[in-house]
Amino acid sequence: MEIQAEGVSVDGPRGPLLRPTSLRLRDGERLLVAGEPGAGHTALALCLAGQLRPGTGEVRLDGSADPAELRRRIAVVDAPQVSEPDDGLSFATVVGEELAFAGLPADRRAVAAWIAGRGLQEYAREHIEHVPADVRTAVLTDIAAARPGVRALILDTPDRHAGDPGGWWRLAGSLAERGFAVAVLCTLSSARVLGEPAVLLGEPAAVPGVPQ
Repeated sequence: MEIQAEGVSVDGPRGPLLRPTSLRLRDGERLLVAGEPGAGHTALALCLAGQLRPGTGEVRLDGSADPAELRRRIAVVDAPQVSEPDDGLSFATVVGEELAFAGLPADRRAVAAWIAGRGLQEYAREHIEHVPADVRTAVLTDIAAARPGVRALILDTPDRHAGDPGGWWRLAGSLAERGFAVAVLCTLSSARVLGEPAVLLGEPAAVPGVPQ
């Protein structure tokens, strides 16, 4: 499977939400996409997943620009104000909601078993906002990857929760090893900390200062 975005941009009522951005991502690959806050991370994520129509350019999946197929195959994880959990919900409630959305058993017993199976019982009653960033991102990504038909994952600014960028970058690598196509949207500073090549939001170029 190959995702290709060419010159994708999104306009808002007060100006550009996302300037033209191009990228290519295949099965078994992880890709870093970086930009300053406000550069259009979530707008790009939603365009890639067929949930937002670009103002210019297009997103193709194996050569097809069918938004319904993009939505079926690509999941956006933890997008601010779109798919992120409400901070006031408990960890167990969030897990239950995500399992239900993925079409998996989500009754109280199933949720407890899922949490226990991953050794995360200590967080069950915690508000999701108090759960460590690496745990939050790993759990939301793990359940998104279990949705039927999903073969690509877009992690939307996991660095906004602080923590070590290496944690979510290693998570992206482990998912790529399982055959998923994984894009992680982050800030320029996170990309520099990782020292990894990255697509720059607003142009198909690498982040300045990051080795190629």
